[in-house]
Amino acid sequence: MSFQDKSIQCSDCGATFTFSAEEQEFFQSKGYTNEPKRCPSCRQARKTERYGNSGSGYRTQRQMFPVKCAQCGKDTEVPFEPRGDKPVYCSDCYRKVRPSR
Repeated sequence: MSFQDKSIQCSDCGATFTFSAEEQEFFQSKGYTNEPKRCPSCRQARKTERYGNSGSGYRTQRQMFPVKCAQCGKDTEVPFEPRGDKPVYCSDCYRKVRPSR
């Protein structure tokens, strides 16, 4: 399918923006069926409003907890607060001891 650049009016600010052929191809590859209704700057503003300014715009920063690996003793961080009743491993040791899937 051949795509051509389209001019679309932003539903938020009313500015006209170009929905490029490359963007249309990307949208199709992701399975999106609707065209964007906001210009790039309004889309970014909306992401920031929703998710905060966390770098990527999509994820909030996870709280990490410092621990010592139960196997090798290396200092590491994990995304959960250890309760103390189970061993906690660094990522290298975890890959070695986790059950295979």
